[in-house]
Amino acid sequence: MDDEKPITEQALDTVTTAVEATSEAAVTAVKKVRKAAKKVAKKVAPKKASKKKAKKATKKASKKSAKKASKKAAKKATRKSAKKAAKSKKKAKR
Repeated sequence: MDDEKPITEQALDTVTTAVEATSEAAVTAVKKVRKAAKKVAKKVAPKKASKKKAKKATKKASKKSAKKASKKAAKKATRKSAKKAAKSKKKAKR
């Protein structure tokens, strides 16, 4: 870490970086989940059902699972960033 920067600024930088990484991870997770949900919905959807209904169901399911995944990723990331910030503070104190 830089000796010229104050500790608070260093900690803030660390947290900001963690948050950026988290948001990127959440976006990729959502994309993966949506893709997987679409695949599953295609396999599970009844063959004779109208395409419009199947499409709506797929969209709804993918949205729901994506929401869950993003929530989970956000939770995980906040925990991680908090841990990282605490670690950097400990290091800075030394």
